[in-house]
Amino acid sequence: MKSFIYYLTVIVMLTTTACNHAKKELSGGIDLLNMDTTAVPGDDFYRYSCGGWIDRHPLTGEHARFGTFDELRETSDEQVRTLIEGLLQKENEQGSLSRKIGDLYAVATDSVKLQQEGAQPLKNYLKKIDSFQNKSDLSALLAALNKDGFSPFFGVAVGPDDKNSTMNILHVYQGGISMGDRDYYLEKGAHADAIRAKYRELIQSLFILSGYSELQAKDAATAVMKLETQLAEIAYPREKLRDPEVNYHKISLAELQKTTPGIEWKTLFENMGMKNVETLNLCQPEPLAEVSKIVSNYSLDEIRYYLSWKVINASASLLSDDFVNASFEFYGKTLSGKKELRSRWKRAVDEVNSSLGEAVGQLYVEKYFPPAAKERMLELVKNLQTALSERINNLAWMGDSTKMKAQEKLDNFKVKIGYPDKWRDYSALNINKENSYFENMMHSSNFEFEYMINKFNQPVDKAEWHMYPQTVNAYYNPSSNEICFPAGILQPPFFNMEADDAVNYGAIGVVIGHEMTHGFDDQGRLFDKDGNLNDWWTEEDNQKFKERAEVLVKFFDNIIVIDTIHANGRYTLGENIADQGGLQVSWQAYQNSLKGKTQQSPLEGFTSAQRFFLGYATIWAGSIRDEEIRHLTKVDSHSLGKWRVNAALPQIDAWYDAFNITESDKMFVPKEKRVSIW
Repeated sequence: MKSFIYYLTVIVMLTTTACNHAKKELSGGIDLLNMDTTAVPGDDFYRYSCGGWIDRHPLTGEHARFGTFDELRETSDEQVRTLIEGLLQKENEQGSLSRKIGDLYAVATDSVKLQQEGAQPLKNYLKKIDSFQNKSDLSALLAALNKDGFSPFFGVAVGPDDKNSTMNILHVYQGGISMGDRDYYLEKGAHADAIRAKYRELIQSLFILSGYSELQAKDAATAVMKLETQLAEIAYPREKLRDPEVNYHKISLAELQKTTPGIEWKTLFENMGMKNVETLNLCQPEPLAEVSKIVSNYSLDEIRYYLSWKVINASASLLSDDFVNASFEFYGKTLSGKKELRSRWKRAVDEVNSSLGEAVGQLYVEKYFPPAAKERMLELVKNLQTALSERINNLAWMGDSTKMKAQEKLDNFKVKIGYPDKWRDYSALNINKENSYFENMMHSSNFEFEYMINKFNQPVDKAEWHMYPQTVNAYYNPSSNEICFPAGILQPPFFNMEADDAVNYGAIGVVIGHEMTHGFDDQGRLFDKDGNLNDWWTEEDNQKFKERAEVLVKFFDNIIVIDTIHANGRYTLGENIADQGGLQVSWQAYQNSLKGKTQQSPLEGFTSAQRFFLGYATIWAGSIRDEEIRHLTKVDSHSLGKWRVNAALPQIDAWYDAFNITESDKMFVPKEKRVSIW
């Protein structure tokens, strides 16, 4: 979906299940077992702070990466599993939320039924595609495929108008490729060739499992590779997708039809349930124009193979183990280096969360999220907001008029913590244990599509949440100018009520500061206090921001993550700015909290300043496979955990003072070359 919501993704370290403010002796909050004190802090702070944790957590077969984030996610999954299995022990009324949750989980974990069905659930769907005999009928077929969640050629979404954040409009955006990134189709070299060869093998394997002959499967692989490569060649690269202005083209339906005549758009939209489409945002015009050329130039057989592939590939996880294992061979092993498939129950929990997220969330917060945690978070957010306001006022590089606008935006931040005030209505979602897993998930996809389409040309509901309460993540959304911390990450071990403030400000404080800074990173800063794409910067301040951001781009571009592969400083710029800003803002908030207090003695051998930075660094402890390093460097807008420590901290003056970092240390960056933005 066309979206500029900034997900924290791996930065998950939030609050607690109990907020007892009674006076007690607090610990330093640093576990020496997590550290490798043989390492030199100024040479490799990541190893120094996280080496013990990494050594004690070798990767298991099912993980391409495992860190503190994954540890918390596994806790959340276990909690949800316990809740669901509790429902299965009861007689739940037909149509109730409890019945729907339990039935979907039961279908997803019924291995006997899945094996017996094999490819059968797909048969009727594929027949519908095979019966497509005329390109004039393509638009209606594409509408049906989009409603069912398959999105061939392109994607459609209903969401806020970037330049009128109070209204939802239709967005049409590039898509249609299945390897995850255009570079997988376009890169040269033996490694890239090997990945494409494995992808062809996957296509052939899944077509054969679906009932096609070997010859048909080979023809299908050839058609899919040819078509998806053409889409990849014209697709915007990830760096370009990060520019909101470049991806905003509000046009009329007539202009869309002229740009992409190969699709009958009025028919497509009406079949989707959207009548009277007058204007829309065509996010990436050139890739959509290319779709018309493909539709015109490719044979019916090639188009049918491609459409069938989009269905087969997306549905593999809902079918027998043969489908699941074939898909894992490519997406799990080849791309990420995993050795083993995740347990069936974990995959089932993912699908239940995806389909009935807020229904599960109601159960989750009732058991795992006390009101005191929400109160504590609001207090911490307020402290960080004050610190960011102070930092904006003291920026030497920014002029007064831009500062005033920045303060207005900060003052208008909306804060969402824990769970929504109003829960979603799932009464129209049909879950039937007698149906196949595939059929039930088609019902879910249709339900979600209808939910989205019903927002078309309607006012934006800014109370809506874009994550479920049990999600282990956080986000900033520029169109509503909001920061959100779901209940899933508001629990131990990432906020330690038994530890003093230094470690907690280094962890939770940086999280809050990170999300706030997203409102002022290279993308977020282009949206005003009301969530509109609207340039509120003076030209002089705009140029100064870009100059400072470019220092961060070049710094990360110079990092070699593995072999000869460099980090992508341009693509990760927003997250790197948010990390740097989060550290600065939380450090200032912590310093504010110490005013009027007696200087604290070292705890467990570390000063308060050292504990702050150790608290930050240890949340990034993690192990990762070489394949996943390559994969994430290509597709993830976040820097790898090691570099969110070793590349972020050298920009922070207080870190040098805390650990006596000097020019003789490998991580030392001269003060005049350090990044200074927020």
